[in-house]
Amino acid sequence: MNIYVGSLNFKMTEADLKEKFEEYGEVTSAKIIIDKYSGKSKGFGFVEMPNEAEAKKAIEELNGSDIQGRKIIVNESIERADRRSNFRGGDNNRRGGNPRRDNYR
Repeated sequence: MNIYVGSLNFKMTEADLKEKFEEYGEVTSAKIIIDKYSGKSKGFGFVEMPNEAEAKKAIEELNGSDIQGRKIIVNESIERADRRSNFRGGDNNRRGGNPRRDNYR
């Protein structure tokens, strides 16, 4: 199960994150998202746990807990669809045509 972890202390390392979740079971990976321009943590990350029961227990017990002075958010990660697969160049709800001209009917 892929787990989203938000509101992390900006000094937390991936090793710290992995260690915290290993208290609940096996951790396949722990990744903190880094800003590509500054090289600093964005304050959130993802943890992968292969055992669903252990993952759900970690989510239940760690969500709202205080870690390194921050009250963290922990929940099941929802995989987002590829952003480009539905891209049509603007508002997908519009019928099409020229929006300026359509307003003068």
